[in-house]
Amino acid sequence: MHFVLIKNPDASMKLAYSVARVIYAQTGATSLPLVEAVASTIANASEKNYRSISDIISDPDFFDVLVPGSQNHCRLYDEPTTRGFQMCVRIASRMLHGLLPDMVYGATRFHCASILPDWALSRGYIADIDNFLFYT
Repeated sequence: MHFVLIKNPDASMKLAYSVARVIYAQTGATSLPLVEAVASTIANASEKNYRSISDIISDPDFFDVLVPGSQNHCRLYDEPTTRGFQMCVRIASRMLHGLLPDMVYGATRFHCASILPDWALSRGYIADIDNFLFYT
């Protein structure tokens, strides 16, 4: 199968690629449910916290993968032609156009189960998807 990088000056596609890059780096695109869950969390956090999508995907407190030296930071620089990345682009585009249902019951934060951030200590998680925990 051959992938072609779509070049589109549409601002929503540029944002979709930016969102997809962060989701891909954070999750490794290990499964469709996980990618949809992280995209849903971004949408929920934007709506409930009155923050722009761009602000959320550039926040290292929200995405630990943005911190240089983090375990999967190098994924931010992977080629956008892999199947996993393309899946993230499709899901990000659906989320940005309001076509992605809330897959995480209103969750606005998440983390990998192998770490426990300070903010998670005072919350109970509401969803566990592919070794990621989601919180309201």
